Amino acid sequence: MKFSFNIFAFLCLTVLIGCKDNASEEKKAEKTAVNQKPNIVFIMADDHAVKAISAYGSEIGKLAPTPNIDRLAKNGAIFNQNYNTNSLCGPSRAVILTGKHSHQNGFRMNGERFDNTQQTLPKILQQNGYQTAVIGKWHLSDEPTGFDYWKILDDQGKYYNPDFITAEDTTRVTGYAQDLITDYSIDWMKQRNEEQPFFLMVHHKAPHRNWMPALRHTTLYDSVEFPLPDTYFPDFENQQAAEEQLQTIYEDMYEGHDLKLSKHKGTDSLAANPWKDDFERMTADQKEKWNAAYRPKNDAFWEKDLHGKDLAKWKGQRYLREYMATIASVDESVGRIIDYLEAQDLDENTLVVYTSDQGFYLGEHGWFDKRWMYKESLRTPLLVKWPGVIKAGTENNDLVSNLDFAETFLDLAETNIPDDMQGRSLVPVLEGNTPEDWRDAHYYHYYEHPSEHDVRRHYGITTDKYKLIHFYYDMDVWELYDLEKDPSEMNNVYGDSEYAEVQKELHKKLEELRVKYKDNDSLNQKYIEEYKEKVKKNPLVEYWKLPPEEMQRLYKEYLENQK
Repeated sequence: MKFSFNIFAFLCLTVLIGCKDNASEEKKAEKTAVNQKPNIVFIMADDHAVKAISAYGSEIGKLAPTPNIDRLAKNGAIFNQNYNTNSLCGPSRAVILTGKHSHQNGFRMNGERFDNTQQTLPKILQQNGYQTAVIGKWHLSDEPTGFDYWKILDDQGKYYNPDFITAEDTTRVTGYAQDLITDYSIDWMKQRNEEQPFFLMVHHKAPHRNWMPALRHTTLYDSVEFPLPDTYFPDFENQQAAEEQLQTIYEDMYEGHDLKLSKHKGTDSLAANPWKDDFERMTADQKEKWNAAYRPKNDAFWEKDLHGKDLAKWKGQRYLREYMATIASVDESVGRIIDYLEAQDLDENTLVVYTSDQGFYLGEHGWFDKRWMYKESLRTPLLVKWPGVIKAGTENNDLVSNLDFAETFLDLAETNIPDDMQGRSLVPVLEGNTPEDWRDAHYYHYYEHPSEHDVRRHYGITTDKYKLIHFYYDMDVWELYDLEKDPSEMNNVYGDSEYAEVQKELHKKLEELRVKYKDNDSLNQKYIEEYKEKVKKNPLVEYWKLPPEEMQRLYKEYLENQK
């Protein structure tokens, strides 16, 4: 009887062990299946011009190479016609999160508050088994949602000793923003749940205004002569909106804050500098090293006694050197991220994307900043590496957009794409199979006017060959450009009889896209009235009209209120 019981127990144990083993194998198989979904590392710089990436082949890129960003192009794909839908920091981020145009997601201008209760990319990924994180610049005036972890810069963020916000607190951290963002991103990947695929957004502050390089890069390009664009001193004939802007390098930059120029020879005290906190937050050691780099070149400037066009050219040169030196730290960061993925054997199953929230002017039309539908602002870098899927060295000329990013990542995650998203998945494009019905025109709409750079509200479309733009609110002006004959977009041919048929077809296409994306003149007017009401309630909405001293005072008040 005892023998029989032992046999019975043995048999039961065997069955149990077998069941356990089967369950374990099933669990293992399930885990493997989950991990087969690609990880996604989305790296986004702030205001990174296409010409400032050497993989795009510009003269500036050759003089100031970006070897690590170039690795993505070498081992993946580079996109030549990636366009944004609203060339401004916050709105672009909102489009990426929602897959919807600005008028649909509710975030049209910086300073507005993003509705974080709405459907977003990270929320959907999170619900479908992905571990999600965002680190770096956020700039959406509300806490991130849909992320398992977030550590974001306060407002625009500062280059030196920035304030980072988490769900628990706000902490000022000693160090340089790009280095810290990279450190935190790698640290998160180290401690993540390895049983889940992950989605990581690495959002850099650089190279946003005021272009403060890392201490190791403060003199990096001091001996380099960058080429200024042929359009640096433009004649804005038949371009009313462009003529009335306030974002010219040699007229509208702050000599101290932007160009780091001293008040006079022999001093470290900066010239016009309305936002002093960017420099005052430096430690004594950081400031000493900074001044050691800048005093000699500022003294050399004052000795030259420059005026007129010579002074304007000097400002352009100083701007390009500062801008490109700031990008050097971004490139190093990309290299560190790629190296980590490769060292941890994550590379083969990880999609790595490098982009910017929009393009940027490097002296074209005499400008800095972005906002415009003209090429340098509209065109945005996009480099993607996906081993085993994207053929190394791929160059793509399809019309793609930041409107497509959310749909692409959801497609990669084998998740249903919501019907109300307005872009398209880039997965077939990445695979080298662009659909026959791919878009033949890209829709754009900019809203932030009146504003500090006085760029008028405008909307329009871009095709491979043409661009049609409508400026409105306090002007009613149309512009048409032949992009093949006039790639610099300096010759407005709207109303020219030679382009009558083209103009007619573009108007038709524009209206079709406005209907498709649910945009219209009634919405335009609604948003204008909302702006006017904001000004009535708070005149400081138009802060850019104030003199630098008053701007500085109000900014200090703002910082005190934030504590």
